[in-house]
Amino acid sequence: MSEGITALVLGGSGEIGKQLVRELISNASFSRILLVTRRPIEADCEKVEQKIVDFEKLDDYKEAFEGAQVGFCCLGTTRGKAGAKGFVRVDRDYVSHAAQLLKEAGCSHFNLVSSTGANKNSSFLYNKTKGEVETLVKELGFPRLTIYRPSVLLCDRQESRPLEKIAQIMLRGFDWRNKMSIGTDTVARAMVVNTLESQTSEKSEEAKTEILENADILRLGID
Repeated sequence: MSEGITALVLGGSGEIGKQLVRELISNASFSRILLVTRRPIEADCEKVEQKIVDFEKLDDYKEAFEGAQVGFCCLGTTRGKAGAKGFVRVDRDYVSHAAQLLKEAGCSHFNLVSSTGANKNSSFLYNKTKGEVETLVKELGFPRLTIYRPSVLLCDRQESRPLEKIAQIMLRGFDWRNKMSIGTDTVARAMVVNTLESQTSEKSEEAKTEILENADILRLGID
């Protein structure tokens, strides 16, 4: 702990990813931040090292996953942007493959952003895909695995998502207790808080998997 934690972030260009990188940069407990992304992102800090990879050929970039004690996965796309097959390819296949490389490289704690309603048996593509990737990552046997299941994310995205925008407007007005929604900054903060708490907790010989639902994330992420 005295030398600081090396964290690896998958998908730092999304809304949660951006907030997470800011949190990690500002936290003195993290001495090195590895960003594994598909394209360069703005991160002007000496602690940050960017590693641009082709997620279609991840096995060619195994060295990019080395050296991290903690991994954070915020990688994802949408069906509207990538199509049904593209969505599954990114949110399930890319994520599980990257997690496998992190596990092989000795990462001891993997943090996965999933979603409320994730269920591999669901008839809805989104929930089904999130449930499938959760199962695949669990099977890798990380010493510690934390799955975050936030509800509707409150943020200002660059790309247009009309239905999500309408939902956000409604929830901002009526969901004042945040039972059905959550800010991306809150999710990012919860991920950092939970990671630091796990660093100081007693280590178990058995692999530990924890699933944090929206209410759990709120408790961790709000001061």
